[in-house]
Amino acid sequence: MGILNLTPDSFYNGGKFINPAAAIRHAERMVEEGADIIDVGGESSRPGSDPISPEEEIERLRPVLSTLLRNLNIPISVDTYKSSVAKWALDMGVSIINDISGFRFDPDMAKVVAEGDVPVVIMHTYGRPKTMQDRPEYKSLLTEIIRCINDSIKIGLDAGIGIDRFIVDPGIGFGKTVSHNLEIIRFLSRLKEVKRPILIGPSRKSFIGKILDLPVEERMEGTAAAVAIAILNGANIIRVHDVKEMLRVAKVADAIKGYNITVNPMRKEFLTG
Repeated sequence: MGILNLTPDSFYNGGKFINPAAAIRHAERMVEEGADIIDVGGESSRPGSDPISPEEEIERLRPVLSTLLRNLNIPISVDTYKSSVAKWALDMGVSIINDISGFRFDPDMAKVVAEGDVPVVIMHTYGRPKTMQDRPEYKSLLTEIIRCINDSIKIGLDAGIGIDRFIVDPGIGFGKTVSHNLEIIRFLSRLKEVKRPILIGPSRKSFIGKILDLPVEERMEGTAAAVAIAILNGANIIRVHDVKEMLRVAKVADAIKGYNITVNPMRKEFLTG
């Protein structure tokens, strides 16, 4: 899953793709490099970020999404927690909704996804982006994440979403300390209890920077290590900025694990049914 942020304030590449033409070129480049999914976001969810209105989010998405949906032959995901934005995106023709809140920020989101009948990424987060890094505490990290994800899935099921439509994400960096993020990757296989595909997004995040004492621009190798270990521990989808390089990492990790790397399990037919 290639990341396309259309925001001025994302922690990496913030502002680089607010120009629609630049954003479209970058998406096309990621597809050429091997992306199976493009995940488009119109609002930053970095720690400390302020929310924007649904109208502003849609205006950021509109010129890029319309072109990508017309020109690209892979699933397009929209990263939003707002039901009105999700409904607009689904009406446009997107294939996946990626909700960082797991249906917890907007009570209408589950119904919108059910009506759209598309896959949805259910992520765990500890509070809202503005305050989620204010001393997050857990008694049993993985147990609490799994419980929260199962609760979100129940919300979705009650709204009419089929169980086969859920993808789960433990939320690296979303209300987690460095040690929490390491624990998630180390014990990621526990998420198999949920019996849904696992997505993980460690790409260039601050825990890598703190381990290596490096700025965001120099965290590719650290990301590669996190991606490889996550795949070995059960990740099915990796959400990354550096598609070409991380695809190479994924192929080697898959080969070590014994996957048949000649078959892409996340092809469009799988995601759209």
